[in-house]
Amino acid sequence: MIRCHLARLMGERKMRIADVLRETGLSRNTVTLMYRETAQKFDVDALDKLCRLFNCSVSDLLEFMDEEE
Repeated sequence: MIRCHLARLMGERKMRIADVLRETGLSRNTVTLMYRETAQKFDVDALDKLCRLFNCSVSDLLEFMDEEE
């Protein structure tokens, strides 16, 4: 299972979804799915824009979790 830490990163910076949309140009649907951890796939361009916005690596945004955890 892949966990997406977008909500945590946004919370640490007191950002709203609207702020992320404005800064990245991503669609509301893309950001909302990642925020709620319901995305079925991740677009490389979206990951690039989010990593640039939060000045982080992909591994800070996405984390592989064993099914047992």
